[in-house]
Amino acid sequence: MKQDKEYTLKLAHENNVKFIRLWFTDILGFLKSFAITIEELEDALEEGVRFDGSTLHGNIRCDEREMIAVPDITTFQLLPWRPKQDSVARMFCDIYQVDMTPYEGDARYILRKNLKIAAEKGLTFYTGPEIEFFFFRNSSSPEILDRGGYFDLTPLDVASDYRRQTVLALEKMGIDVISSHHEVSHSQHEIDLRHGDALSTADNIMTFRLLVKEIAQLNNIYASFMPKPLAGQNGSGMHIHQSLFADDENIFFDPKAKSHLSAAGRCYIAGLLRHCHEFFAVTNQWINSYKRLVPGYESPTHATWSDINQTAMVRIPQCRSDKAASMRVELRNPDPSCNPYLAFSAILAAGLMGIDNKYDLPEPANDVPATRGHDYYEKLGVAPLPRNLNEAITFFEKSDLMKKTLGETIHRNFIENKLLELERYMSYITDYEINEYLPKL
Repeated sequence: MKQDKEYTLKLAHENNVKFIRLWFTDILGFLKSFAITIEELEDALEEGVRFDGSTLHGNIRCDEREMIAVPDITTFQLLPWRPKQDSVARMFCDIYQVDMTPYEGDARYILRKNLKIAAEKGLTFYTGPEIEFFFFRNSSSPEILDRGGYFDLTPLDVASDYRRQTVLALEKMGIDVISSHHEVSHSQHEIDLRHGDALSTADNIMTFRLLVKEIAQLNNIYASFMPKPLAGQNGSGMHIHQSLFADDENIFFDPKAKSHLSAAGRCYIAGLLRHCHEFFAVTNQWINSYKRLVPGYESPTHATWSDINQTAMVRIPQCRSDKAASMRVELRNPDPSCNPYLAFSAILAAGLMGIDNKYDLPEPANDVPATRGHDYYEKLGVAPLPRNLNEAITFFEKSDLMKKTLGETIHRNFIENKLLELERYMSYITDYEINEYLPKL
């Protein structure tokens, strides 16, 4: 630790760092920050920095409670969009109470706890996200920049240079990118990050969201991770690729099994399917999230799995027999506006329940008709996924698994935040109501 601290201080001085932004994430997945000067960094690494912990509670700020932010020394990175003179670095923080016990309302700490549970079983949880988002002309309306489609090139993809800037900035921050391309919808894009341990990946997602918005702002445009900003177009998802390793062995891989999916992998998927209604409010936490999850837009509507169906909630990507490490499970319902620390915690807990209890995996939904009617799924005996936030919160509130996984503090505060969101929405007069009812009533 001493050597790491000395190296970080030396690195900061060599790069003319003047300010360090201390980052942490509130319950809703919004990045929060305050800055210290380079002169305060050594003390911050030793003792942490006091701040108002009520900022962790989202929109529910009923009390002001002093907390300690302790920088995670492994997350020191320069911010490449800031000037080199008096440069700026960032560090993610772990949040403690004043007696230096971990704070149960810190989403990053909750993920650490759940990864420790997996580690006690001899398992390491790896994740890799495919992150979709939109570039618009401004933040006041979803005015598109192009009418490009899936994998289109210029002139249809006019924002390819913005993606290039984003990828280069990500790589400068030590975040590896697999690929980037224009997505299906107008003005929509996707960047896929290389897999890593779940905590690092969650940190990378938080960094990614800020970086994309910073690059957009530098180009006088606006980046949005809103799940469904355009009617009649596909929404933005964040497909999460997952694998579990015991030492160097991918426990999802079996060279003799169909699709090379092992028995443990099948149980893990069964856990995701059985408990998805309980974690859905976490992976799809906004009212707008459910406008994306409708038939006809390549998004899941039922708790199904497949190795060929792109509308299934869980998909098994093809894996070569000599590439055991690449065997993985792809969860397709999350969207990029979720809190990744809570989402990874909930997903991992559901999958481990399947493994621990040896859940049976139902038959895959491979032969889904193009219309994807609900009648087809009813014949399979598959219940629909939550169709709105209110349904999802009802499942989440009743879930002992989610209460145990996320802790009572976050479980309670998350519900309070979502009920407030629903209350505000129900009293809001939308353009639809004005256009539909005002001329008639």
